[in-house]
Amino acid sequence: MNIPFVDRWRRKHAADRGDAPLAAAFEEDPEGVAELLSECALLRSQAEGAGLELDDSPTSSEALDQLLPRWRDDPELLPWLGNDAGLYLGTVVVRTVPGATWHVWPGGHPVVRLGSGREIQVVEAGLDWAVGGAPELSQVYAEASEA
Repeated sequence: MNIPFVDRWRRKHAADRGDAPLAAAFEEDPEGVAELLSECALLRSQAEGAGLELDDSPTSSEALDQLLPRWRDDPELLPWLGNDAGLYLGTVVVRTVPGATWHVWPGGHPVVRLGSGREIQVVEAGLDWAVGGAPELSQVYAEASEA
């Protein structure tokens, strides 16, 4: 049935929800989006400033856990760094845990899907790590690699 005002309402509310461009881009080019998610420029810059090179390995996740959390003094930096830490964690898991892949929910939220089907909300883990230090990135990685 064609009801014009319903179609207009649906279009308006789809725009209000902000149907995520990241989710659409992921469907078209998952490898490109994975590459974009792995950039983590702010985290890499902070780590480099502390003398740590991030090489997308589990060892570098352990080294991140040992850094002094100087970023906690900057409330504007904290959420961005936490987001990058989560994306970095996801990158390490995807690159080193067999069967792990990036997945983007329709709302644009990136998660790592393990071979078992379990999803890890890496951005939340990164934010928790940046704000409070727990869970440690290496701990989340260890749990993912055991699954």
